[in-house]
Amino acid sequence: MDREGVAAAEDLRDAENWTGGFYELILILGAADGDRLDRAVGALWRAAGVRECRAGAELVDVVPGADAFAVDGHLRGTLTLPSGARVVCGSYTTSYEGIELGGLVRVDERIGGYPFDQRSGVESLAWRAPLDRWLADIAVAVYADVPFTRALIGFEVDEDADSTAGTAYTARLTPGTDGMDYQPATS
Repeated sequence: MDREGVAAAEDLRDAENWTGGFYELILILGAADGDRLDRAVGALWRAAGVRECRAGAELVDVVPGADAFAVDGHLRGTLTLPSGARVVCGSYTTSYEGIELGGLVRVDERIGGYPFDQRSGVESLAWRAPLDRWLADIAVAVYADVPFTRALIGFEVDEDADSTAGTAYTARLTPGTDGMDYQPATS
């Protein structure tokens, strides 16, 4: 990947970074009043190491938390992936952290046209498994501050899917007797 693509991957104003869908961590908080949502968003952004927090078309600076969603419902920032690459990310009031595929493609060519090309099957686990595990670790850190019902990780995950069984394409975490139980994606 060229240096220009890497630098562009963290540009909040570059529209290409916000295309292609979301690779996301969804936290199912259960009952979430304003205070609980506020704590969860703050814990999520700290655990993920998100820099800056911007909202609205003008990308105004806001503090990550429940009140920040009032600007336009989408918080934007940048984070450092385990590879060391910086990419754009965002949070919505549905309480998840999404990494934009447009930015990911610029820093890892293995992603290609995921999930719509020939490399989107089991072979995609080569890049997805470490990313899923990293997002799971972030979820575990958030859970220590704000316990939640479950967490789901993957491409545009259906948070309303059966809560007792994930899909082969979705990693999931559920509270267990010895901490969080992690079930990785298998295809």
